[in-house]
Amino acid sequence: FNDLRKPDVKSWTLMISGYAQHGLGEEGLKLFQQMQQESVQPDEVTFISVLKVCARMAALEHGKRIHADIIKGGFESDTLVGSTLVDMY
Repeated sequence: FNDLRKPDVKSWTLMISGYAQHGLGEEGLKLFQQMQQESVQPDEVTFISVLKVCARMAALEHGKRIHADIIKGGFESDTLVGSTLVDMY
């Protein structure tokens, strides 16, 4: 991952999801923050992955900030994102 010149949103999402699946949610959240700092725009799959991390970790404050990002990005009408938000809350 670090060897990629400029990882795209799919690469970032894959890494976040991988961390989440292996019980490394904190690392997944850090990676999501790094992704945003590098101006890579999350897509609906990214949001679903990171919301699942928040739900597993009971990280409500992180989840609320991500929910605000979802609204700003216009993803609140996506059915899967909405369903994952319900699970997270």
